[in-house]
Amino acid sequence: MRIKQLVFGRPLPSERLEHERLNKKTALAVLSSDAISSVAYATDQILMVLAVLGTAAAVRYTVPVSAVIVGLLVLVGLSYRQTIFAYPNGGGSYTVARENLGTGPGLVAAAALLTDYIMTVAVSIAGGIAAITSAYHSLIPHTVLLCLVSIAVLAVINLRGVRESGGAFSVPTYVFMLMMVGLITYGGYRAYFAHAAVVTDGLIRVDPVSVQQHGLLAAPSAIAMGYLLMRAFAEGCAAMTGVEAISNGVMAFKQPAQKNAASTLGWMVAILGVFFLGTSLLARYYMVMPTMTDTVLSQLANHIFGRGAFYYVFQYSTFAILVLAANTAFADFPRLSGVLARDGYMPRQLAARGDRLAFSNGIITLGVIAGIILAIFNGHTNALIPLYAVGVFICFTLSQAGMVMHWRRTREPGWKWKASLNGIGAIATGIVSILQVATKFIEGAWIVVLIIPLIIVLLSKIHRHYTQFESEVRFSGQSPITPLHHTVVVPVNGITKASAGALVYATTISDEVVAVYVEVDRRVTAKMKADWEEWDIGLPLVVLPSPYRSVLRPLVEYVESLRMITAGELITIVVPEIVPKKWWEHLLHNKTALYIRTAFLFKPNVVVTTVPFLLGHAYRLRDLIDHDDQVEEAPDDTPEAA
Repeated sequence: MRIKQLVFGRPLPSERLEHERLNKKTALAVLSSDAISSVAYATDQILMVLAVLGTAAAVRYTVPVSAVIVGLLVLVGLSYRQTIFAYPNGGGSYTVARENLGTGPGLVAAAALLTDYIMTVAVSIAGGIAAITSAYHSLIPHTVLLCLVSIAVLAVINLRGVRESGGAFSVPTYVFMLMMVGLITYGGYRAYFAHAAVVTDGLIRVDPVSVQQHGLLAAPSAIAMGYLLMRAFAEGCAAMTGVEAISNGVMAFKQPAQKNAASTLGWMVAILGVFFLGTSLLARYYMVMPTMTDTVLSQLANHIFGRGAFYYVFQYSTFAILVLAANTAFADFPRLSGVLARDGYMPRQLAARGDRLAFSNGIITLGVIAGIILAIFNGHTNALIPLYAVGVFICFTLSQAGMVMHWRRTREPGWKWKASLNGIGAIATGIVSILQVATKFIEGAWIVVLIIPLIIVLLSKIHRHYTQFESEVRFSGQSPITPLHHTVVVPVNGITKASAGALVYATTISDEVVAVYVEVDRRVTAKMKADWEEWDIGLPLVVLPSPYRSVLRPLVEYVESLRMITAGELITIVVPEIVPKKWWEHLLHNKTALYIRTAFLFKPNVVVTTVPFLLGHAYRLRDLIDHDDQVEEAPDDTPEAA
């Protein structure tokens, strides 16, 4: 218990939930880190697709592609701002789609969101470790281990509670923002005032000769060029992941929650747009292309800051925000799982808050699944990106379409232009969803396309189970409760204090108690019978032969035979269980009591209970009697008695 409190902190009462809410500055760090951190890999993904055009052409097309993505980002941001005010309790895509489009679209949104949150953790952690291995190439062989350690640290911090995780993540997030402002400002200044030379002072410039030398010798066809640009656009849309996080977590903000959430969303969109477009512009000016060992940001920092202290601070801050970007998923995945659990679509354990008022089970579940995915893909960002951002645009589309139906139903003041804005957003993100699947299908998007329906089937089966469960356990109270014939069976393996305790307990719950002994060795059985007759406690001993030395099979068959004698027969099996005092002593004893409980778990009208006998803690009956006598004989010296 002390170790648990040291690692996770002291338990918090439920009344502290309101105090665990976030202010705007902390919420920007917690809920925007996913979106803002995407600048570390979004430009890389565009350039890798366009690399077949040559360096000059690739960097030239990157800027307009990035500008289109930023425009779409603003549109989606405005749409989600409306969602915040329409759903003050958290307008997640699942809630909006289910309430306005129906259960089916709601489950599609939920499955896509769950998939996206898992991939957010995997991609963010992999990208963060890539930033470190770009600076220290000797760590590349340990990529998977570093990824798993990062997930474990993130999970522990989140298990300590929302407020503490926000405080821990604020500093690295704002350091990264400061370094990005410095990179874009100073990099733009140097590019603007020193653009004539090709290479001076370690900087790479752009001139017409280099453009011709690095471009393609033969221009691609219009169809091929269109496909490349669409695919680059689809890959670059990874920059928009995490935009929905603030609208999903309105209830995490301090009051006034809606106003604070809308303000934070605006800041997030502005910061992400400037950073993303600025990175693409710098990549064009400095002719930077991603490599297997160095990211675009790493190369830009090297060119602009040099290989000095600023470079390493920048790399560490990039690593920190990429790892912490997974915190957006650690904040929203458990919350969404809790909502689904309350609706009966996920295990109910996921709706329970832990000692620190966090959804602990959801946090652990997310960490385990993301760790498995990172291990399978060896922590490679490029291998994970094709699986990324497919689900999020499905959520964007369903959420905006749901908001259109919401405005048409409520007809609030200004509903027409609000519905139009959401409608345009739904059409735009729907087109991007199609592009995402079509252009990245072969590279790995097919996995997400397959997983989302499987998750929907799983959610439906869980809901069906809970529906049937509630139907079967519901008791109307109209039919009377009739008493059953009750027989108690006590398995014994000898005359011991443990057996005596179990028999005493059995006689208190029924008048029909039977002691059962499973015969493994006839010679031992003869002695057992003789000892039982000598003990003479007035209870019958039934000996069950076991030619194959099994304890469970004869016992199960005997109980089944008792159940067949009388309709509605209730059997209680009272199992004596010896509990050693020290943990290692458990290894020296068999677990017959556990096996018996497991064997009868699915048997109707059979109750299994254990009577523990604690070694080292047993009291003698004579000592208890002597103690009671002393209490009765003791003089009463209280003032009242006087």
